[in-house]
Amino acid sequence: MAKVQENRNIAIVLAGGSGSRMNSDVPKQYMKVCDKPILYYALKTFEESFIDEIILVVSEKDLQYCKTNIVDKYDFKKISKIVVGGKERYNSVYNGLQAIATDKDNQIIMQDINIFIHDGARPCVTTDILERCLETVKRTCACVAAVPVKDTIKIVDESGYAISTPDRNTLWQIQTPQVFSFEVIKNAYDNLMHLVTIEGITDDAMVVEHYSDVKVKMVEGSYDNIKVTTQGDIEIVKLYFKKKMIRN
Repeated sequence: MAKVQENRNIAIVLAGGSGSRMNSDVPKQYMKVCDKPILYYALKTFEESFIDEIILVVSEKDLQYCKTNIVDKYDFKKISKIVVGGKERYNSVYNGLQAIATDKDNQIIMQDINIFIHDGARPCVTTDILERCLETVKRTCACVAAVPVKDTIKIVDESGYAISTPDRNTLWQIQTPQVFSFEVIKNAYDNLMHLVTIEGITDDAMVVEHYSDVKVKMVEGSYDNIKVTTQGDIEIVKLYFKKKMIRN
């Protein structure tokens, strides 16, 4: 008989980036901020929260490094699996979902499971954000951390000329975690991965928007919850954690 696990919250943390936009040989998630790898901070927040289990997705070449220098070194107890990612973000997420979906006998059924998908290069996530997402996903089955856009946004043509100006009140800047019931996100990804050609998918909310009938709810994130992409972002994150350490 299939086993049933109920009322669990599982995080898929994506840490397979190459650091190409950093012009660095070290992937950005392993670069140090306040003497700790960037990836450490997101994992620590999940480790100390209500999250029951963490699936860590990394590039194949970093498997042993990540196990030794992140998971073992910092004694993360909730990381149950380290999974090899894929070529695109959606491939990596799907690999993480596949790792959750089945046990060794391919006989596991999950009910009332919430999946928290998070970028490992987004270190300033907080327990408060996770809790707001949990409260919302219980009601809606699909939500994402986000913040209202502060600046005016222009839609431009291929030559860089402004075409139109969307209403700023309707625009949100999407972050992670992106949180879904297991059934919603797994079914949406199954539908996506059956396509012959996949183009233009940049986040998990898009997968649910396009390949399910479930609406995605915005949840208050934080303007501090930035994704590290450039060297300038590293400096912002350093200031954030220095201030946090002073307050604590």
